[in-house]
Amino acid sequence: MNKTRLEAFSDGVIAILITILVLELKVPHQADWAALRPLAPVFLTYVLSFVFLGIYWNNHHHLLHAADGISGGILWANMHLLFWLSLVPFVTGWMGENHFAAVPTAAYGLVLFCAGIAYYILVRAIIAQEGPHSRLAAAVGRDIKGTLSPFVYLVAVCATLLHPGLAQALYALVALTWLIPDRRIERVLKETAARKSDGSS
Repeated sequence: MNKTRLEAFSDGVIAILITILVLELKVPHQADWAALRPLAPVFLTYVLSFVFLGIYWNNHHHLLHAADGISGGILWANMHLLFWLSLVPFVTGWMGENHFAAVPTAAYGLVLFCAGIAYYILVRAIIAQEGPHSRLAAAVGRDIKGTLSPFVYLVAVCATLLHPGLAQALYALVALTWLIPDRRIERVLKETAARKSDGSS
């Protein structure tokens, strides 16, 4: 099956989620800098969630670009990922409005954990269709970051029992590791294109 509609639909959903995120930033009625102070926790959670959604959009784009086609299983794996991402605005608002209280912070981590697992399932579903010797399988490799990230989320959820700040630091740490450009898929695609070019010349 053609992957164009899947890419367009996923892009649209993530764009809507980012829009919903910013709507959580309520405009203050006062016209001074002090009026922004109560919004600080909500703004910080907005920034964190914006980064996470941006990371998922970026990796999702590269992932589908490397795939030659999609199957019914891939469609459902993608919907599974979008389901968990759709909960990000809710837990973001809950955590921000309650100033990083333990339970909302833990719920935020659980949603991130489930989204990480869903993305891992999507990657494996595409590799299962493309084959173990496909360019995507070669690009992903052992996928250390993709495997460790859900584990860190679980540690962060447990850390809320000690102090929510520990969990928030771990969430930020995972985001920072993914902000470093991952050029594995790009590199493999370029190498494949170069080989095809050499073969046709």
